[in-house]
Amino acid sequence: MANFSKSNVPQFSVDVYQNEFLPEGGREVNAIVTVTATGGGTIGSTVTAPHLYSPGEGPSAAVVLMVDCSGSMDYPPTKMRNARDATAAAIDALRDGVHFAVVGGTHLAREVYPGGGALAVADADTRAQARQASRGLSAGGGTAIGTWLRLADRLLASADVAIRHGILLTDGRNEHESPEDLKAALDACAGRFTCDARGVGTDWDVKEVTAVASALLGSADIVADPAGLADDFTRMMETAMGKEVADVSLRLWTPVGTTVRFVKQVAPTVEELTGRRVEAGPRAGDYPLGSWGDESRDYHVCVEVPPAGIGREMLAARLSLVIPQPGGSARNLGAQGLVRAVWTDDMAASTSINPQVAHYTGQAELAQVIQQGLDLRKEGDTDGATAKLGRAVQLASASGNADTAKLLAKVVDVVDAAAGTVRLKAKVEEADEMTLETRSTKTVRVKK
Repeated sequence: MANFSKSNVPQFSVDVYQNEFLPEGGREVNAIVTVTATGGGTIGSTVTAPHLYSPGEGPSAAVVLMVDCSGSMDYPPTKMRNARDATAAAIDALRDGVHFAVVGGTHLAREVYPGGGALAVADADTRAQARQASRGLSAGGGTAIGTWLRLADRLLASADVAIRHGILLTDGRNEHESPEDLKAALDACAGRFTCDARGVGTDWDVKEVTAVASALLGSADIVADPAGLADDFTRMMETAMGKEVADVSLRLWTPVGTTVRFVKQVAPTVEELTGRRVEAGPRAGDYPLGSWGDESRDYHVCVEVPPAGIGREMLAARLSLVIPQPGGSARNLGAQGLVRAVWTDDMAASTSINPQVAHYTGQAELAQVIQQGLDLRKEGDTDGATAKLGRAVQLASASGNADTAKLLAKVVDVVDAAAGTVRLKAKVEEADEMTLETRSTKTVRVKK
C-alpha cells in the first residue's frame, strides 16, 4: 500500500513536442505540452481498502456527494435504489480523515449528512452513519442543479483542506432554474472545487452535465443502466482520493509582439482553456489545470509570433507549472518547458507537421464534428449530419481512436472508414446517441 507521507507528493515534469521551423514570414507556432506528475501515492492503492490510511497520511481533502432526488428518480424505482447503493459505495471508498457530506438535490438542496452546515470526518463510525442516512434518500420534487452546487461550495469552503471535490448525479433536465442561474452558479464555483458529473438513464441533458464537468474541471459520463452506478461512483471516489495537489496552473509567458491564439487540453479529453486565462504579471497568464495525482495530460499551445527573416530564431513561449497563492504570488512546481521559433528556407523542415501536433489537431476536430453531426441530426439535416459524422469516422479510424469508432458505429453504418463514407442509421437507441455525445471529447494519446 502506498504511503501518503508529505515527502511522497508528486514531482511534475514538462515535455514540449513541436516543429520549431517556420518559413520566411511564418508566424504560427504550435506545440504539444505533456505535463506529468509522478512519485506520489497511486490511485490504484485506494482500490482495496482506502479507509485503512491513518489520518494525516493522505493529502487533506473534502468531498461532497450531490445525489438527484427529484421525482423522476422513482421512474423506474430501481433508479433511486441504485443511487442509494452508489452513494453508500462512494462513502465506503472515503479515506480516513477526509471531510465529507451528502446532499440530496431537488429544486432545493438538502443536507442529508452530517447536517448543520458542517462536514463529517471519515472514519468507521461516520461512514456507517452516512450510509444509514443515505438510505433515507427518496424521490420527490424538481431539479435545480445550481442550488446543489452552491450548497456544496459552502460546505467545502468550511474545511481547511488542500483538495476540494464534488460528485454530482442527475437523471433529468435542469427545469427548475434558468440556464442563467446555472451558469451563475458554475461561475461562482469555478476555481473553488472540482466536480465529476454523471447522468443516469436517458432523460437528462448532455450539454448541462458536460457543462458542469467542464466548468469545474472534472469528468462527465453517462450511466445508461442504473445498475452500473455503484461501480462508477466507487471509481470516481477512488480517483478523487488519488488527487494530491490542487489548483495547479500552466503559466504561459510570451515575449513582446507575441499573441496567444489558444491553449487547450487535448488528452485525456479535449477541454478549451483559452478563455480561463488569469493574468499573472507582464506578458504572463495562468491557465487552470485542476487537481493532480499520479497522471499525465497533454495540452496544445498555439502562439502567433512577429514575422522574421531567414536564420532568425526566438523564444516563442516559456511554460511553467505553478500554484497561485493569495495576494498574487505563486508556488513554482519546478517544471519548465520552452517553445521556440526558427525561420528557415529549408522547405522540408518548415512544412513538416510535428506528429503530436497533427494527431491532436485531428482529435480536437473529431470532438467538434461529432457534436456538429449530432446537432444536425437532431435538426433533421440528414446530409449535413452524414457529412460531419462521416468525417468523424474518418478521423477516428486514422488516429486509432477505437473507442470512439465503436460509438460512431452505433449511430451510422460505416461503408468506408478511410474515406469517411457512412449512412445514418434509421433507428438509433437514445442511450447510444447520448453516450457518443457525452464521450465525444475523449481522445486517444499519440504514440510518442
